Amino acid sequence: MAPADIARPKPAGSVHEGLRDDLPGFLNRDLLLQMWPVLRTLVGRTVRSVWEEAFPQLAARARAAA
Repeated sequence: MAPADIARPKPAGSVHEGLRDDLPGFLNRDLLLQMWPVLRTLVGRTVRSVWEEAFPQLAARARAAA
């Protein structure tokens, strides 16, 4: 991930989009899929929905574990 240039602030949406694009590089896919059925119970409905929409494999894992 490139360092942020704080002298030239970006709109809030672009910061979020950049972070979302970087997430796969920081996450352990297999561990996240394994732990998602438990993790999804620890976050709010909105967070859960956003993650499951961004990463459809998480929603499929949650359905498989149910």
